[in-house]
Amino acid sequence: MSKIMFDYTKSILERVSFDPILFCKELEKAIKTLLPFEMEQLREWLLNFTIEKPELKQCLLIVNS
Repeated sequence: MSKIMFDYTKSILERVSFDPILFCKELEKAIKTLLPFEMEQLREWLLNFTIEKPELKQCLLIVNS
């Protein structure tokens, strides 16, 4: 079940990546629902995903806090 939630979270974040504000809001929702080990996976995925989208780098602060 947890893999499904993680994949769902990634797909949502990819879809809203056009808007940094919306991306941050969805990221905050994801933090509330994901398990600790999934959060580590999400951090790694975000680091790779935001390489091509520097406007989303500010959202990394949400995950690292």
